[in-house]
Amino acid sequence: MAKDRSQPNEYTGPLRRLITAVLVVVLGAVFLLWRIDSPRVERFRAQVTDAVVPNLDWAMAPVTGAVNLLRDFQSYQRLSEQNQELRSELRRMQTWKEAALQLEQENARLLDLNNVRLDPRLTYVTGVVLADSGSPFRQSVLLNVGARDGVVEGWATMDGIGLVGRISGVGENTARVILLTDSSSRIPAVIQPSGQRAMISGDNSAAPPLDFLENPELVRPGDRVISSGDGGVFPAGLLIGQIAADPGGRLRVRLAADFERLEFLRVLRHHGTDTVINAPTIVSDAVPAAEERPVDVPAVTE
Repeated sequence: MAKDRSQPNEYTGPLRRLITAVLVVVLGAVFLLWRIDSPRVERFRAQVTDAVVPNLDWAMAPVTGAVNLLRDFQSYQRLSEQNQELRSELRRMQTWKEAALQLEQENARLLDLNNVRLDPRLTYVTGVVLADSGSPFRQSVLLNVGARDGVVEGWATMDGIGLVGRISGVGENTARVILLTDSSSRIPAVIQPSGQRAMISGDNSAAPPLDFLENPELVRPGDRVISSGDGGVFPAGLLIGQIAADPGGRLRVRLAADFERLEFLRVLRHHGTDTVINAPTIVSDAVPAAEERPVDVPAVTE
């Protein structure tokens, strides 16, 4: 039976294959042309780019506009999120400001009521942290203040918020500070508001445990921990941290000082408390006995 050549299917298949073959050849040629490393080919590529790309600006304009619109929308979204975060942080800061003002006023009233006299000798000298030991067995830092600045071994150091450690070695221009987290550190402390006394013993961890606690039943996580001043080494009332409980149930202290970023430390000049000498003089009310005097016996004359 003779085939009808007038049907479109007879021409569509070969034409499609021919166009596909030509397209593959052209793409292969373009690929090879762009891969050839030659000055002449490079100039030819530059001429083709200069001739084709400017003429395609109208075609790329919608794509460029859509990309710019998407970027602007993402930027606006990020700005909106940052604005919300800043508003939330501003509200928190206003709350903290009001709380700080109330605490400051309350503290002033209490100081005036109690007629508290602060120790004028408790001054400080600020030092820059030069180096960190970085040892898992010894937690210490090195300051750029020493004997020339009047630093004495045993003085307490703070980072402006909480207690950091104590001076354990003094040179002419430097001083070594043993941190509270060091295994050789032992700090007597008081837990508020229960008034329980304990010993903070460093164990090379970020939260040292409490030892020799009088009554653990009266201590709760979140209680404030300050120095007790026992032994006369540290002044009393220095903030150390808050009570926290580890997964094992042992009470530890979440330190208030930021031990991750120790840049400046205050060395407190504490010369100890004055020794009260109580040597009263005993005065007797009894009248002293009269001194015995020889009695003059008149001579007898006959």
